Amino acid sequence: MKPRLLIVEDESALARGLLDNFRAEGYEVRHVARGDEVAETLNAFQPDTVILDLLLPGRAGLDVLRDLRAAGNATPVLVLTAKGDVVDRVVGLELGADDYLPKPFAVRELVARVKALCRRAATTAAAAPQALVLNGVRFDFKALTATGPQGRLELTPHALLVLRLLAEQRGEVVRRIDVVEEVCGLDSTTTLRTVDNHIVALRRAIGDDPSHPRWLQTVRGEGYRLERADGA
Repeated sequence: MKPRLLIVEDESALARGLLDNFRAEGYEVRHVARGDEVAETLNAFQPDTVILDLLLPGRAGLDVLRDLRAAGNATPVLVLTAKGDVVDRVVGLELGADDYLPKPFAVRELVARVKALCRRAATTAAAAPQALVLNGVRFDFKALTATGPQGRLELTPHALLVLRLLAEQRGEVVRRIDVVEEVCGLDSTTTLRTVDNHIVALRRAIGDDPSHPRWLQTVRGEGYRLERADGA
């Protein structure tokens, strides 16, 4: 079966070029030019990956991404940003984008990144646990939600994806740089610090003492480990 790719881009010449290139690579491709057309197309087409421009008519790309993750849709998203627009890049990653590429870009690099996202998604779907319970908090990795005794907890999609990665390799040390690669698709100091912030948020959610954590262990100089005892 051909991998499915949805391209959300309002520059017609760029969109045509991307459509031709990805079809030549063996993808089944759909294209929409407006942000307010994305939800309907996603439901009908069910893509494996989305390329999402942030500057769109109808509805901004960041709002589209926010809606997608709020609805529990974990489809990999690569965002296209204006060169040097760090703010949108960081906000996009915090909202749950899997990778980003600034314009202008080499089509060959974009194709390579999309292939990597598709491979990662296929591997994750086969190996990842669907849910996890830690200290009475249930993490639903399909819907990207966390629910405690008092109701739903406010955690970012990336924080939940970090926990899912740790759950996939439970009992083993996962390096911070590997979290960056698998969850964020980036290698940067800022993103490494963001991983630490996600761990802090997850510990707070499950009531894990940061001085003596029971579940989310820090391995100094390496990364993090999810202990095997679930505390459920």
